[in-house]
Amino acid sequence: MLIIGICGASGSGKSTLAQELCKAIGDGCTVINHDCYYRDHPNLSYEERCLLNYDEPDIFDHDLFLEDMRTLLSGQPITRKQYDYANHCRADSNELIYPCRVLIIEGIHVFYDERLLELMFLKLYMSVEPDVCLLRRISRDINERGRSIDSISMQYMTTVKPMFDKHIRNYIELADVIVAHGGKNARIVEILAGYVRHELQ
Repeated sequence: MLIIGICGASGSGKSTLAQELCKAIGDGCTVINHDCYYRDHPNLSYEERCLLNYDEPDIFDHDLFLEDMRTLLSGQPITRKQYDYANHCRADSNELIYPCRVLIIEGIHVFYDERLLELMFLKLYMSVEPDVCLLRRISRDINERGRSIDSISMQYMTTVKPMFDKHIRNYIELADVIVAHGGKNARIVEILAGYVRHELQ
């Protein structure tokens, strides 16, 4: 199984590139989102969960994510992890994800854990202007996650931008390929898919 990691700022097009690349590679490719592995905080109230920093590395359960990747590499299935963004809590399912030929993992801190980096066949970093990322984030959070513009603005200024400046922008140094123009860059999708298919053969 080949693991491809896609990293970059929130709103940079990681999920879009993952889906487009998965379609281009074809059968035997699966996508897993790293942000389904936010740590759960059942002991906190909803108001307290709203105040957590969801952009810092430690908010993710890196050990569980690594364990699931190793399980897939060993040939065993895992259960699909999910997250309820509106209520800020885990919402895991019993759906099974089976080992595949190509696994694409994407997230803002998917390059954070050195143990996970060692498992990756290919590391992609999304390089997109911050103002474009912000506009995409606003649209996504309002339309898909039921967020208000005030909460999006406050979160961006207090956690999203500071964590990008401190951590995420530096992940570019770990990448094998830097992807410009977002996830719908058809030429890079075609090139990457061709490279992966060649490696599989």
